[in-house]
Amino acid sequence: MQESQRRQEDARRAAAGQGWTALLVTPGSDLRHLTGYDAMPLERLTCLVLPAGGEATLIVPRLERAAASAGAPGVQLADYPDGADPYGLLADLLPPAGRVGVVDVMPAAHLLPLQERLPGVRWERAAPVLGRLRAVKSPAEVAALAEAGAAIDAVHRQMHRWLRPGRTEAEVAGDIATAIRDAGHARTDFVIVAGGPNAASPHHSSGARVLEAGDPVVVDIGGTMPSGYCSDCTRTYVLGPAAPPEFADYYAVLQAAQRASVAAVAPGVPAEAVDAAAREPITAAGYGEAFLHRTGHGIGLDTHEDPYIVTGNSEPLREGMAFSIEPGIYLAGRHGARIEDIVVCTADGGRRLNTTGTGLVHL
Repeated sequence: MQESQRRQEDARRAAAGQGWTALLVTPGSDLRHLTGYDAMPLERLTCLVLPAGGEATLIVPRLERAAASAGAPGVQLADYPDGADPYGLLADLLPPAGRVGVVDVMPAAHLLPLQERLPGVRWERAAPVLGRLRAVKSPAEVAALAEAGAAIDAVHRQMHRWLRPGRTEAEVAGDIATAIRDAGHARTDFVIVAGGPNAASPHHSSGARVLEAGDPVVVDIGGTMPSGYCSDCTRTYVLGPAAPPEFADYYAVLQAAQRASVAAVAPGVPAEAVDAAAREPITAAGYGEAFLHRTGHGIGLDTHEDPYIVTGNSEPLREGMAFSIEPGIYLAGRHGARIEDIVVCTADGGRRLNTTGTGLVHL
């Protein structure tokens, strides 16, 4: 059985377990996961209909049939010409009543016409169900994530080429974006270069600020590989030999917290316990309020997916789950720091997929 067929069977069983008559999957990472087809999102409807019992059908615009046939081998296709009603075609594949799971990325422009045609159907979010299926990676997926991790590590190892006083954050970010693609990524997804006081903003947008000697600089970067799997890694640098007062001390706390969180990873451990392992030493050192976000997020075909390493998520980790561990300390108006690695849960603990050192690097 092909991997895509196995995944469809898993999704079909999960849908039946929810009491759904079918799953509807439009272009996005769920469709790629289930079929292999990286469909272009269009105003024209493309949708996989996966009945809880029965054969899957991929509805596509006729002009996309050749691409769908190559991208989703083995999946039954139903196409329609421009001007035809694809919603009636889809509605004919569903019972007139019952419950249907729908992916989050299905546009209202497609869902609303279906609701009009099938008023007896109750529409429910499929994301929690599909997210659990995608959370556990196969060995091939772990290998793809490791390849992505090595590629983004190669970029961090070159940071001395671009990161120096007198350059703007945006100039450095432009160089890094090119380097991400040069390192083997199919595309650059994000580049955060946050220097000085901007380092206290976790999702800072790299801008016109000129980097200065002594600045701590948070560099959070990632991209998507040709395999479709993503990278995401953060390191913190200091420009010059001298860091600001207090910074080196709390960076040491952050590094210890990140190590403790990685060490807490093991099958059966609740996700929130890994978050707590990072949060406890930071709180004990007096910086608890400065750790502004969850400890991590799952990663795969999306940069952010299940499982989320956060307080309140009691889901036990399972072998094959891959996620970031990225505690941070952010002192508003002054500076901040973050350390992020991708970690995969193995049979006997956690394996870092990013292998660059986590110590403070002076450039």
